[in-house]
Amino acid sequence: MDYTSVLVGPLAGLLLGILLGWFWFSKGKAISRGLQAEIQRHEQELTNVKIQMSEARSQVKAAEAEAKASAKEIVTEAKLRATELETKLQKDEARLEEKERNLDEKVKEVERQRDVLKKEESDVTELKAELKDAQTQHREALEKVSKLSTAEAKEALSKELEQEFSGFFAAQVKLQRERMEEEAEDKAKDLMAQAMQRYASEVATESTATVVQLPSDDVKGKIIGKEGRNINAFETATGVDVIIDDTPGAIVISGYDLARRYVAKLSMEKLIQDGRIQPARIEEIVQKMKEQVGKMMLEFGKRATEELGIANYPQDLLKIIGRLRFRTSYGQNVLKHSVEMAHIGRMLAEEIGANVMIVTEGCLLHDIGKALDHEVAGTHVEIGVEICKRYKIRPEVIHCVAAHHEDIPMETPEAFVVAAADAISGARPGARRESIEEYFKRLRELEEVAKKFEGVQRAFAISAGREIRVYVDTLRIDDLQQQKLAKDIAKKIENELTYPGVIKVNVIRERRIEEIAK
Repeated sequence: MDYTSVLVGPLAGLLLGILLGWFWFSKGKAISRGLQAEIQRHEQELTNVKIQMSEARSQVKAAEAEAKASAKEIVTEAKLRATELETKLQKDEARLEEKERNLDEKVKEVERQRDVLKKEESDVTELKAELKDAQTQHREALEKVSKLSTAEAKEALSKELEQEFSGFFAAQVKLQRERMEEEAEDKAKDLMAQAMQRYASEVATESTATVVQLPSDDVKGKIIGKEGRNINAFETATGVDVIIDDTPGAIVISGYDLARRYVAKLSMEKLIQDGRIQPARIEEIVQKMKEQVGKMMLEFGKRATEELGIANYPQDLLKIIGRLRFRTSYGQNVLKHSVEMAHIGRMLAEEIGANVMIVTEGCLLHDIGKALDHEVAGTHVEIGVEICKRYKIRPEVIHCVAAHHEDIPMETPEAFVVAAADAISGARPGARRESIEEYFKRLRELEEVAKKFEGVQRAFAISAGREIRVYVDTLRIDDLQQQKLAKDIAKKIENELTYPGVIKVNVIRERRIEEIAK
C-alpha cells in the first residue's frame, strides 16, 4: 500500500477547502465594507435633511412673524381708510341734505312764479279780447265813416301803394332781375364758350345745285339725246333738273333733295364714263346708284354712332340716321349738325352733371324725323318721336326729341341741354342760311308782332333779326307795365314765329322834354 497517494488526496481536499474559505471570507469582508459605506452615505443624507428641515422651520417662523406684522399694518390702514370714508359719507349726506333744502325752496319759488304767470296770462287774454273787440268796433266805425268795407279799403290802399311805390318796386325788381340774369348769363356763356372751343368743327353749308365736270363739250349732245329723250329719261328716273348751258366742260344738277341729287351725280358720272347714254341704260345705272346710296346711308349711320360711342342700334335705324346725311336745314347738313350737337351737348352735360349718354342720343336723334318728313305726314318732331318709339329708344331720350322745340314742356336737365346744343350748332355764324325774301319776311313779321301791343309807338328788328327794339309811350306805360310788356312780346314771338337761335326783346321807355331858349 502506498501511503503517499493516500495522503495526497486528503491534503488536496484540505487545501481546496482552505482556499474556498479564504475566498468567501474575502468576499464577505468586501461586501461588509460596501454596506458600511452605503450606511454612512444614507446617514449623511439624513443629517442634511434634518439640517434643511431645521432651516425650513426657521424660515417658516420668520415668515409667520413677517405675515403677522404685515397683517397688523393692513388692518390698521383699513381701519384708517374706513374712518376716512365714513367721514366723507357724513359730509356728503350733509351736503345732500343742504341741496334738498335749497331745491325745495326753488320748487316753491317756481310754483309761486307759475301762479303769477297764470294770473298774468289770464290778464293778457282778457286784454286781447278787449283789444279785439276794440279793433272790431274801430273797424266798424271806420267803415261807417268811410262808407267802405274792409275788402274795399284793402283794395284801395293796395292800389294807392302800388301807384305811389310802383317806381321803387319796379327799380328793385329790375335790379334783382338784372343781377340774376347777369350771373346766369355769365355762367351760361362760360359753359357754352368752353363747349364751342373744345369742339370747333368746320362751317359748311349745302347748296341746291351740283356741278358735274365733263371730259368735253361733245358729251352734252349725248346727254340730251335725240329730241331730248336721254335728258328726259334721266330727269324722270332721278327726280332732278339737269341744266345744260354754255358753261364749258360742265353741267349742273339742281334739286332740293340732296339724296336724289347725289344719286343723279353718281349716275351721270357713271354714264359719262361708260359712254352708253340711252334711256334703258340710264334706268339701269340709276337703280344701281340708288342701291349704292342705300348702302352708303347705312355706313354713314354706323360712322356717326361709332364716333359718339353709341351701340346696339338696329340696322334699319342706322340707315334712317344715315339718310340725314342727304338732308339739309337752312343749308346746314342735318347729320353733321346732329353729330356736332352731340359733341357740344356731351361737354355741356359733363359740366352741369347731366346724363351724358341720354344727351348724346337725344342730340343725335333730335332731327331723325327730317329723314322721313317728305314721305310721312306730320312735323319732324312727331315723326321723330314715332321712329324712336318704334325702335324702343329709352323714354328719357324720346322726351329730349319731343321737347327740343318746346312742343312739350322740358322736364329734365338733359332736355334743356339738347335744346341749348341745338341752338348753339344752328345759330353760330355761317352754319345756316336762308333766302333774302324769307329773311325780309321774318324781319317784317317780327316788327308786326311787337307793334300789335297797346302802348307801342315803334318797333325795329336789328342784328339780323336776333334783337328787336320796342319804343313805348311813356304816358301809357309805366315801369311795371314795361316789364310785363317785354315778357308778353317775347312770349308772343315764341308762340307765333319760327326763327333760328334766340331773339332779344328790348323795350325802351324814353321821355324827352324840349325847350327853346330865345
